[in-house]
Amino acid sequence: MVDVSIVGNRLRLNVEGLHKLWSCRSQLELPLEHVIGARVDREAARGWWHGFKLLGTWNHVVTAGTFYQKDGIVFFDIHDPDQTIVIELRHEHYRRLIVEVADPEATVAMITAALQGRI
Repeated sequence: MVDVSIVGNRLRLNVEGLHKLWSCRSQLELPLEHVIGARVDREAARGWWHGFKLLGTWNHVVTAGTFYQKDGIVFFDIHDPDQTIVIELRHEHYRRLIVEVADPEATVAMITAALQGRI
C-alpha cells in the first residue's frame, strides 16, 4: 500500500511495509506541475498482463515495481485492486503510477484539489 500526501508543491508517495521490498522503492516524490490528473480505477490493476517487468514483483497476489507498457514506463504497487488509483504524469520517468491506497476517493479528491490550487 502507498500513503499519498501533498508537501508544499510536491506529490509524495510513501511505499509502506513489505511493499518497499516488492516494488524496490520506498518513496516517490515529484512536482505537482508534472501531475496531469488522478482517478479511481479498479480495473487498472486487474488482469494478468501489466507489461514487461523491469524491476519488482509480479504474481497473482502482488504487482509491485516498474513495468514497461506500450506507452511508457509505469510504476505499480497493488495488492487489492479495489483500492486502486491511477496518477497520470508528464515530464517524468514514469508515465503513470498505479497504486493501492487506503481511501481511493479521498486520495483522488486531495490530489485534484491540490492541482486546482485549493490546498
